[in-house]
Amino acid sequence: MELVFAKVARAEMAEAKRFYEWQQRGLGAAFQHEAMVSARRILERPLAWQVEIDPVRRFVFNRFPYKMLYVVRGERIVVLAVAHQHRNPEYWIDRIDRHE
Repeated sequence: MELVFAKVARAEMAEAKRFYEWQQRGLGAAFQHEAMVSARRILERPLAWQVEIDPVRRFVFNRFPYKMLYVVRGERIVVLAVAHQHRNPEYWIDRIDRHE
């Protein structure tokens, strides 16, 4: 099984990393590390995490107020969004059928 990020999800992750690094030196790297750990955990057990809106599942970060939203398509996991939990909650819904 492989895990891939949609281009927009990768851009969201980079934007959050820049924001946290601007807030405090090293915090951006900590965000990036948590995102990668989250991706590995999803890859290990893709069906273990809660359904957000069928067929989209979510993995909630521990240290940061973010969640990774993803779909499982056969042998492929596609991360649709790396979303802040308290902002514009369903902006990513239109990505479900048109993921990259």
